[in-house]
Amino acid sequence: MDPAAALRHRVEAWFLSRRPPSDQIALTQRNVYIVPTTAGWMLGATLLVLLVASINYQLNLGYLLTFLLAGSVAVGMHVCHATLRGLAMHLMAPEAHYAGAAAAFRVVLHNARRSTRYGIALAVRGSSHWSWTDVPGQGTATVEIAFQPPRRGLHPVPALTAETRFPLGTFRVWTVWRPAARMLVYPAPEQHAPPLPPGEPREGDAMAAAATQGAGEYDGVRAYRRGDPLKLIVWKKAARAQAAGSGELVSRDTEQAQRHALWLDAQATGLADLEARISRLTAWVLQADRLGLDYGLRIGARTVQPSQGEAHKRACLEVLATC
Repeated sequence: MDPAAALRHRVEAWFLSRRPPSDQIALTQRNVYIVPTTAGWMLGATLLVLLVASINYQLNLGYLLTFLLAGSVAVGMHVCHATLRGLAMHLMAPEAHYAGAAAAFRVVLHNARRSTRYGIALAVRGSSHWSWTDVPGQGTATVEIAFQPPRRGLHPVPALTAETRFPLGTFRVWTVWRPAARMLVYPAPEQHAPPLPPGEPREGDAMAAAATQGAGEYDGVRAYRRGDPLKLIVWKKAARAQAAGSGELVSRDTEQAQRHALWLDAQATGLADLEARISRLTAWVLQADRLGLDYGLRIGARTVQPSQGEAHKRACLEVLATC
């Protein structure tokens, strides 16, 4: 890193460290800043040329035009600063996302005054992808801000920038906001992952499982799961379902299947790299959840007991994201 970039990085870190993290912020004159834009500097230079020419040639109309434009700029500066000043922003709790996929979190803007605030933009600090909105008088507006998570894990929401250049574009009014919330980033699932590993006999049921292995005793029926053998499908019920127009299939449920537990173990992936293991386990968790199976997770010293459902899937993905 060159010295200039290092200096900018240190100044940026110092500037952000002075902003206390919070998921809500009210914009006042203490945290709203204003600087001229490129167009504003050009307009200022033009006004200076007009003033010098009017003084040199004693042009009354030149004075009139110069001070009329200068007054418009002064009013525009006040309106521009007031567009952000007094606005309140609230960050909604961010949802978990997968690594490598674009994430988005929502910010709610609250406008207490009666007039509409126009042309307000928000973005991740340092990003060029802005989200623009108008906030109606005594109303709210919700903005979705795009963000690319760097990798799996629990990450703080990056610092945000809000700005406006309304109405003339000659001034840039902006603020910096450090949210306190954190975003959970799940690992990216492996593409074209191999099939799920075989089930393991439950503790204390190994002998019973061996005794019933060839018996073929059925305890009832259940919804068809992808990968069920054709011999377990109840074809009579399938025919009735086809006649009724539903097309749903059911399979026989065996004692053998109930005596085995599906464990998604890091050792069963057959991979040496930790990130590759986690990616494959993530794909297996999603696959087992789609099939409606009871499954557990083992990676390192962390274990999630077999279960199913949305809460169980999220618990497994959280372990994979933070291990």
